Amino acid sequence: QVSAALKEGRVTPTELCQQCLSLIKSTKFLNAYITIAEETALKQAEASEERYKRGQPLGILDGIPIAVKDNFNTAGIETTCASNMLRGYISPYNATVVQKLLDQGAVLLGKTNLDEFAMGSGSTDGVFGPVRNPWSYSRQYKEKSVPKSHSEDKESNWVITGGSSGGSAAAVSSFTCFAALGSDTGGSTRNPAAHCGVVGLKPTYGLISRHGLIPLVNSMDVPGILTRCVDDAAVVLGSLAGHDPKDSTTIQDNFKPFELPNLTDVSKLSIGIPKEYRAPGLSGEILTLWSKAADLFQNAGAKVVEVSLPHTRYSIVCYHVLCTAEVASNMARFDGLEYGHRSDMNESTESMYAATRREGFNDVVRGRILSGNYFLLKQNYEKYFVKAQKVRRLIANDFVKVFRSGVDVLLTPTTLSDAAPYKEFIKEDNRTRSAQNDILTQAANMAGLPAINVPTALSERGLPVGLQFIGRSFQEQQLLTVAKWFEKQVQFPMIQLEEIKRHYHDVFQHEKSASFS
Repeated sequence: QVSAALKEGRVTPTELCQQCLSLIKSTKFLNAYITIAEETALKQAEASEERYKRGQPLGILDGIPIAVKDNFNTAGIETTCASNMLRGYISPYNATVVQKLLDQGAVLLGKTNLDEFAMGSGSTDGVFGPVRNPWSYSRQYKEKSVPKSHSEDKESNWVITGGSSGGSAAAVSSFTCFAALGSDTGGSTRNPAAHCGVVGLKPTYGLISRHGLIPLVNSMDVPGILTRCVDDAAVVLGSLAGHDPKDSTTIQDNFKPFELPNLTDVSKLSIGIPKEYRAPGLSGEILTLWSKAADLFQNAGAKVVEVSLPHTRYSIVCYHVLCTAEVASNMARFDGLEYGHRSDMNESTESMYAATRREGFNDVVRGRILSGNYFLLKQNYEKYFVKAQKVRRLIANDFVKVFRSGVDVLLTPTTLSDAAPYKEFIKEDNRTRSAQNDILTQAANMAGLPAINVPTALSERGLPVGLQFIGRSFQEQQLLTVAKWFEKQVQFPMIQLEEIKRHYHDVFQHEKSASFS
């Protein structure tokens, strides 16, 4: 819709960019952005405007405002990973995914907030402070949430975005941009997408280049896509996917962008319902919603079958071992020598290393480094790391068997519940929370499969709840087609924020535009 408006001249890229920048400022309390690249964005918008005047736009993304999680390198714009270790660091190059978006004419508004080095599931542990969920300030939530006491003001009642790509999810949800990049290692795109009521796509491992994404777990990291509808996710995927000579893990085949068909007949579809995803702690509300979604497919003529992924119960422990082991290896590069923070301690090289890492990393990062190094000790390597790799293979094989049995797509919950209030969330430590919140999402990363969160309904508290679809490897088109059909059936409501109404009333008087495709 926005792309069409740009082509027809109903709005210019500069006007659209200015509206988004203005909205970013008026929703600053959400803390969604770490860096706002106002000057660069306006220059990019002006260049886009010139192309439209000549009738030569670069594509559907030309002039579309986007945001990027602050763990992707951006030339000339600070990249911090929400850590003191990289505060002030400016990369000399763009991540491949960022460069591809810019080559398509997208307008980069800024870098979004996250958990430090993407380690977390709440976007609460970054050095720049927690991200607030836009739905905390929506009419839907305000009408349902009753303060426990008169002294409890609305400021203390806000809920988390989920993580670690919470800034990107909040940015898309609050209409400050039309698409955003996140990263997904164990659910870090899908989890905040579910809590913020947006679409969150984790593509197949190897479909999109990781070059320039500051690594957390090399064997699981995938750039994620956050948009307000499934069609938009397909458009962004089409711009990003394909081989990159700078990333040897990307596919060699050429990727052809696709338009999603409007699925009318689902009778040939087989939807799998994994019984192991009835995890401890899954709220009754989400269980009911999951069951209703399965009935929706069945009533429309699809075959719905219960399936088993028997090794799922070991996956979160296996994930923890592999994740921390790779973290320990990846974090070794931050030693205060080449780039990033360097301590003033100069008694010896060893003391400088130690002081740099103590000052630069928070407790969460240091804790994961310690755990990872423990699992990699010579006496523990076989017992933990090698065993976890074997279990990972069994988890991947479970998915292979299910898909070989004729199942096309798996339907599961994305999160155990709706978004927790910030005050409740921080009562438990990061590791406990991450283990709870990644339980339904990390298995797809271990198996390298594509998965997408589709916003489905509002909870009794007026907060978004999403469901997850997991597809076959490199079958994004099928996965997104099913997700689009489901999205159309559920008709998820639009967030009602006063800030959005005021800003977009002038630009789109007749349409509250939710998408650009």
